[in-house]
Formats: sequence, structure tokens, C-alpha cells
Amino acid sequence: MKYKWLLFDADGTLFDYDKAEALALRSTFQALGWAYEARYAQVYRRINGEIWLDFENGKISQERLRTRRFELLFDAIGIECDPGEFSGRYLANLALGTYLIEGAEDVVKSLHGRVGLLLITNGLAEVQRPRFARSSVGQYFSVVVISEEVGAAKPDTAIFEVAFAKMDFPKKEDVLIVGDSLTSDIKGGHNYGIDTCWFNPERKASDSDVVARYEIGELDELLLLLESA
Repeated sequence: MKYKWLLFDADGTLFDYDKAEALALRSTFQALGWAYEARYAQVYRRINGEIWLDFENGKISQERLRTRRFELLFDAIGIECDPGEFSGRYLANLALGTYLIEGAEDVVKSLHGRVGLLLITNGLAEVQRPRFARSSVGQYFSVVVISEEVGAAKPDTAIFEVAFAKMDFPKKEDVLIVGDSLTSDIKGGHNYGIDTCWFNPERKASDSDVVARYEIGELDELLLLLESA
């Protein structure tokens, strides 16, 4: 293979974050005695997406993000609830969501032993560590880099410096990052000077001026891409 290391994003690339998010939200509302409506997931997804983008752009801290998104959610749906308590319960529920994107386990298992595998995520450590440990793909990764633990998040080049140090500084041309986010995974990889692969299952048109070297719609396409690269 051309590449000796693959950096995988977690949420939306290997893990079905939308499913885990919706179930964690429902469970948390019910645990706190609030009636749950399906529309809450759509409202929260919009708010959460916007606030994570603010985090990537350095406009909000990861600590503040934890509660601010729920403050905005409760304002939007018109209820009064302690965002701190809700956040704690929600994160515990989210950590239980080990649902994988279709094909993720087969692809990672196939690559294991042929290339180095590293997980690089902007997610919260208290969610990512236990979820990854419970998942069926955790055993295949030799390194996990979490933004909260290293003090830098994609697309900041600093998190890639940490990742490269853990890989014993391979040549940049030997490394490929695979992720679903143009603003964090692809932009971050581009800024650091490594090849990028945009996982785009919905075949969305790009709204970014950053162009990925490769684009796939299903994870098993990655295997063919790597064999021919």
C-alpha cells in the first residue's frame, strides 16, 4: 500500500453518531422526567453542529460547549432544565452508543496488520474513551488521540503534531486521514500537508474551498482506493 498509516475520525466516519445522539437525548429527557418529542433531536442536531463549528474555529471552549448547547436547546423548545445536570447524564448515555457505520468493522479489521491505525477525534474524552473501549473496532487501533486530552482540536495542526509524535514521525506522504468533516478532518489534514479522504455517504456537494484528494460514499470503497493508490 502507498500509505503506512491511516488516521480515522470517529463520529460520522466509524461511529453512527446520529443514532447514538438521538437515543442518548431521548434517554436523558426520560430519566429526568421530561416528555420527549422527536423534533427535539432535529433542533439539538442543528444547535450542536453550529456550536462544534464554533469550537473548531476557536470561538468557544470545549468545557463551555458541554452546557451551552443545552442552554440553547432548552430556550428553543421552551423548557426550564439544569443544563449541567442534563449534560452529565447525556454524556453518560452517549458513551453507551457504540453503533457503527455500515462496513466500519469489516474495513478496519481488513486493514489491521497491514497499515498503522490511529483514531483522531474532537469528541469529549469521557464519551470517546469508554465508547471506544466497548466497541468492536477498538482492538484494532494502536493509538487514540482526543482533542480534549491534548489541548488542540482539528483542524488545528497542533493535534496532528501530537498524532505524528505517537506514530514516531512517519513521512507525511505515508499518512492518509479519513473523515466526514470538511471543516475539521479534511481542512486539518490539508493544513498539515497530508493526503485526505472525505467520507461523504450522502454525496453532498462540497461547500468548502478545501478539496479532498479522495472521496468515498461507502467505507468499503476505501479498500479499493488504497489498493490502487
